[in-house]
Formats: sequence, C-alpha cells, structure tokens
Amino acid sequence: MGEIKSVLVAGSGTMGRGIAATLAATGFDVAVLSRDPARARPQAAGVRLLAALPEAPPDLLIETIPEEMDLKHEFNARIEAAYGGRTILASNTSSLSLQKLAAPLRFPQRYCGLHYMQPPETFPYVELARVAETEDAVVEAVREAMTRSGKVALILNKPVPGLLINRIQHALAHEAYWLIDQGVTDAATIDLIIRTAIGPRMCVNGAIEQRDWSGLQTHALVQQALVPELHHGAEPVPLVPRMVADGKLGVANGQGFYDWRGLDVDAIRKSSLGFIRRIMDIVAEAEAARKAQGR
Repeated sequence: MGEIKSVLVAGSGTMGRGIAATLAATGFDVAVLSRDPARARPQAAGVRLLAALPEAPPDLLIETIPEEMDLKHEFNARIEAAYGGRTILASNTSSLSLQKLAAPLRFPQRYCGLHYMQPPETFPYVELARVAETEDAVVEAVREAMTRSGKVALILNKPVPGLLINRIQHALAHEAYWLIDQGVTDAATIDLIIRTAIGPRMCVNGAIEQRDWSGLQTHALVQQALVPELHHGAEPVPLVPRMVADGKLGVANGQGFYDWRGLDVDAIRKSSLGFIRRIMDIVAEAEAARKAQGR
C-alpha cells in the first residue's frame, strides 16, 4: 500500500477544520467537503473547500459528520459508490460502534476509526481503531501518516464505542452529571477539583499508575465500598437532555452550565489553548523524565 499523501476531510465544522489544518500544515494535500461551502468558516492555509466529491479518490478520507448511525451509513455508501475500495475510509466518531458502522460496507477491509481530540491542532494523540475486517496494511498506512502529521497513533486492537478517551471521560462526566442533578454540588465545584486536584496528578502519573503509588490493597477496599454506590444508570442522566430542551446549548448560544453571554469567547478560547499548550509542554517533560527513569 502506497504512502498517504492526499486527504479529504468530510465535514467543515470545528473538528473537520482543525483536522484539515493539522494535516495541511505538515505537507499533506488536503481538501474539506462541506454541505454548504458558502456558510462554512474560513479554512486554514493550503486547505481547499469543496461542495462535491472530487473525481479522483483521496488516499485517505476522514469522516467528521454528525454522530448519527443512519447518516454515516448513507455517507459511507455514497463514498463506496464513488470510489469503490480505492480510498481508506476513516471515521472520527467518538461514540458510535465502528463495527456497526462497517457492517454494510462492501470494502470493510479499507475502514477504520481515527479519532482526534479537540482541539486537534493541540493534542498530540489520535486513536486508531480497527474493525474485525481492517487490513494490517491499512492500519500501518494510517499510523505512518499520523506520524508524519506530528501525531502519535494510539492503536486499539478491537473497537469499543467511545474508544479510549471518550469512554473514560464520559464515565467521569456521567457521575459528575448525576452529582449535579442530585443537588450534591454544582458544575463549578466539580470543574475546580478536576482542574486543581485530579488533573495535575493524572498529568504526571496517570489514573492506573496512581493506584500503584497509593496501594492496591487500599483501592481494593475502596472499590468494594464505593463501586456499588456509584451511579450505574443505563440511560443518560436527564440533566443535559433537559438543558438542551430548554435551549441551553453551551458556548454556541451563550448559555450552558455557565453563562457565556457578554463574554469574549474567542479570547477565552485562545487563552485556554495557550494554557493547554503550556501544560502539554510540561507533560512532555514529565514523559521524558519517565523514560530517563526507565519507566
């Protein structure tokens, strides 16, 4: 399988634009497919904006369309009708089952999951997940392309909904939503302890190694006492669906867990990205120290 040089990103939203910008900045031939180019936000330098599929198949097509199974099935069928098995089709899905997404495909051996973290320009990792039919050569070609784009591909040997990052962070959010919904505490307090208490330790030691430091015998006892008391509902906590129904969509319309109205959200976002980059630099130093220590 040849080297990946051309990439088509399907979807011109925040994630699609960020992925395209990252790839274009590292020398790939990049285009973004948009349903409505006239309304799409400006793209990064070197990124072409398209209203229709190009005639020539891209080496890699990254799908970032909304998280709806039927919509993605329809899109994938359209791609296979246009290109057959001549392109690698990767989904940026963060929640849907990759195996179910691949089920109707005629060329599932050319399909994989490729999940970027938000914002994709900043975080160094992507999750690369195979389905049962994915060829080893496809995984290797995508992994190598990610390396050239400055990313480290975390390879999952089998697909699970949510992959690694979203599965873990949504487990945390699920419990946090329940605590807020039950009136135990508020969003600001939960964010405070995650930023200042949980976050710093996790940045250095991670969640699992931290258990070694604290003592597994202690955590075995804590699990026995605490796990039965955690919220294990099979349905989403009604808090967020209720907020959405009330028109609270977050930064997009000024109201969510916080009131964003009247604030310069672009300046806040820029400042936050700056802090994230500084934190990532410190994390990189910690990772280098770990390697020097033989860990």
